[in-house]
Amino acid sequence: MKEYIDSGILEVFVMGAATNEEVKELMYMKAKYPEVDEALKQLETDMEKIAANMAVAPPPGTWNKIEDEINELIRREETQPVKFKTDYGYNNREKAAPAEQFISIESESNHMRLHKSWRWVFAAVFVLGKIFLGFAIYFYLENRQAQQQLQELKTEIKELKK
Repeated sequence: MKEYIDSGILEVFVMGAATNEEVKELMYMKAKYPEVDEALKQLETDMEKIAANMAVAPPPGTWNKIEDEINELIRREETQPVKFKTDYGYNNREKAAPAEQFISIESESNHMRLHKSWRWVFAAVFVLGKIFLGFAIYFYLENRQAQQQLQELKTEIKELKK
């Protein structure tokens, strides 16, 4: 029995990595030999102690947040889901859902999360926007200068005609 207990099968079982055959064999040995049962109980107790010592406490206020969320869920009215109605009258078009049918979403953050590839797309659009803005300003100034030159030429022509 000592060799069976020291073989590591109990540890494999407690960790949940035992095969079906190993589990059946261990259950048989546990039922037949009280030493195996006692060793298994002792191993489970030791694993619980290790897990308790390695546990990380949640940040302060977490339990209060959880309790507040549960209390808020309890305080909410129980509402029946609204079914969408269809009207196949005029042009067989379905009516849109009433305006009060929406889902309120609460979040601690006001930021949108984007896939990394979209970040590059938005960066490219931003850069292209700046380039187009620069060209627009350049052509505006060129047009203004051309308008001034045209006005000067018109005044010169009027003076020459006199």
